[in-house]
Amino acid sequence: MFRVRFTREAEDDLVRLYEYILERDVTDWALAERALEAIRHAISGLEHSPFSYRKASGQRSPFLRELVIPFGSAGYVALFEIEGSDVVTVLAVRHQREDDYL
Repeated sequence: MFRVRFTREAEDDLVRLYEYILERDVTDWALAERALEAIRHAISGLEHSPFSYRKASGQRSPFLRELVIPFGSAGYVALFEIEGSDVVTVLAVRHQREDDYL
């Protein structure tokens, strides 16, 4: 089983994504919470099988990977790195319509 950790940048991404939803509609707390829950649920899968997710685009390292997280009509993408035999580090989380994070 892998331990999943977040970089400070990835934590900041989650806050930014949450706040973006609320900026569009300050009353839509439920949507913002559902988005974070979808991200949390998908990332929990990294604890068991991080190598089953696709390699990050344009990267040669087999340890740098992307997790596509469906949500609504687009969703999110988490960039993560497999470190050793027991740690996965989430490096960034973006909405699929944002610019690339690499």
